[in-house]
Amino acid sequence: MQGQMMDYQLTLPTLLRRSETYFGANEIVTRLPDKSFHRYTYADSCRRARALAVALQALGLERGDRVATLCWNHYQHHEAYLGIPCGGFVLHTLNLRLHPNDLAYIATHAGDRAVIVDQSLTPLLDLFVDRTKIEHVIVVEDGYEQLLSGVDPDAWRDPELDENEAAAMCYTSGTTGMPKGVLYSHRSTMLHTLGVAAGNPMGLGISERDAILPVVPMFHANAWGYPYLATMLGAKLVYPGPHLDPESLLDAFERERVTWTAGVPTIWMGILALIDAEPDRWDLSRLKGMLVGGSAAPRSMIAGFKQRHGLNVVHGWGMTETSPVASTAQLIGDLQEADEDTQFDYIAMQGVPLPLVELRHRDVDGNILPWDGESMGELEIRGPWVAGGYYDTPEQADRWTSDGWFKTGDVVSLHPRGYIQIKDRSKDVIKSGGEWISSVELENALMAHPAVAEAAVIAVPDPKWDERPLAAIVLREGATATADELRAFLAPDFAKWWLPERFEFVAEIPKTSVGKFKKTELREMFSGIPA
Repeated sequence: MQGQMMDYQLTLPTLLRRSETYFGANEIVTRLPDKSFHRYTYADSCRRARALAVALQALGLERGDRVATLCWNHYQHHEAYLGIPCGGFVLHTLNLRLHPNDLAYIATHAGDRAVIVDQSLTPLLDLFVDRTKIEHVIVVEDGYEQLLSGVDPDAWRDPELDENEAAAMCYTSGTTGMPKGVLYSHRSTMLHTLGVAAGNPMGLGISERDAILPVVPMFHANAWGYPYLATMLGAKLVYPGPHLDPESLLDAFERERVTWTAGVPTIWMGILALIDAEPDRWDLSRLKGMLVGGSAAPRSMIAGFKQRHGLNVVHGWGMTETSPVASTAQLIGDLQEADEDTQFDYIAMQGVPLPLVELRHRDVDGNILPWDGESMGELEIRGPWVAGGYYDTPEQADRWTSDGWFKTGDVVSLHPRGYIQIKDRSKDVIKSGGEWISSVELENALMAHPAVAEAAVIAVPDPKWDERPLAAIVLREGATATADELRAFLAPDFAKWWLPERFEFVAEIPKTSVGKFKKTELREMFSGIPA
C-alpha cells in the first residue's frame, strides 16, 4: 500500500518565498572593504536575487548552466546563493585562494559560462579566465549592479524545478590528484539545511532571534550551509567581507550582537590569543557558540574559551562531499550533568551524526569495526546530502563501496555512544612498526602546552620502523621550549613509541586555502630527515 502524501518538491525557490513572506524585515549586514557596514533586509535580498535570476536569463544562459562566483562573504554573494539556483542555473563557488592553474582547470571542467567577481579579485581572474569557456564576467561593484538595475524582479517565475536538479557545485581542494567536483541537488541542499537546524548543537539551538556571522568563506563548501540556514530561520546574517583578522571579527561580534559564528580552528586560536591578552576589551556576552570544523580543534582551545571567557566551542565534522555538515558536538543524556573535564573530553570529539546521517568504520581488510572508542579505521558515511559520485570523474568511483557508502579518507574511532573521534586523514596517519599513530592527537596535546602556538605532526621515513612522527612547532611570541620539555609534556598521556624523537621549531606552518595545516609542504621540507 502506498501513502497518499503530496509529491512536494524540495527546491530553493521555497526558501526564497518563505524568507520574503515571514522574515522580510529582518536584517542582513555586510562589512565593506572600507570597514563601514551595508545594511538591508531579507525582502531586499530576495527581490535582488530574483532580479539576478531574470538578468542571467537575459544574458542567454539556459537551465543547468553553471555560474561561477569569485567573491568574499557579502550580501551580493548571498544574493547569488539564492538567485542563481532559483533561476534554474547552478551556483559554482570558486576558491579564491587556489592557484590560477587550479582555477583554470576547475572552471573549465565545470563548464562555467559566467562568473560574478569582486573588483579586488579581478587581477586573479585575469590570470586564468582566458583558459576557460567563461563568456560573461560580471564585476560586483560595477557590472553586477547595472545588470540588476536593468531588469524587473517581478518578471521572475518559479522554474518549477525537479528537486534532483543541480543547485550548486564545489570542488575539493585537490591535495591528492586533480580537484574533484561535488554537485549538490536542490533536494540535498534543502535536507542539509533542515538537518543542520535539527542538529541543535549542545542544546543551544539557532532561531530567528539569533545573529549568525559565518567566518567560513562562502567559496568553501557552501559556507557550511549557514546562508541557507539563516534564510530559512530568519536569523540576522552578518557577513565580514574580506576582514577575517581576529580584531575585525571581534569588533563585528560586539557591534552586531552576534550569537553564532563558524570557522576553522586556526581562526579561533588567533581569537583566543587576542582575548586572553585583552580580556576586558570586547563584550562577547551574547555569543552562544562558535562552530568549529575543517580540522580537529585542540581540547586545550575548547577548554580555554570556556574556562577563561565563558564561551562555548561547538565541534563539528564534515566534508565537501557531505554538503558539508555531517555531525555536531552534543552532550547526550547524562553527559549534560557530567563534570567539566568529562564534558570537554566529549566536546573535543567531532560529535554525533545529524539526523538521517549514518556512519561506520572499517579496517584495511574491509571488516566493520566495533564502536569501542579504541578501534581505528576509515570512516564511511551515507545519507541524503552525501555525494553519490564526483562530477564527470568516473575514475574516482572506488571512493564509494559496492553497497553505497562513501569512503571519507578519515581515520577515526567511534565511541560506544556514537561520538566520532578523528584520529587522522588516511594519508597523514603515521604507520610505525605496523601500528598506527594519530598525528591529530599528538598535535592537539602539544597545543595544550603554554609555550606552543601551533603544532603539526607528520610521518618521516625510518629504516627500522618504516615511519616515525616528527613535530613542527610554532612557539608563542616570547615563549621558549625544548624538544625534551615537549616530549616530557606528552609522556604521561601517550605510549612511549608514540612520542616524536624529532621536533622542528619553525616560524610558521604552511596552511591550505581554508586554513588547515598543509602537511604536504611539511613532508617536502622534512621527508629526507630521519626521525
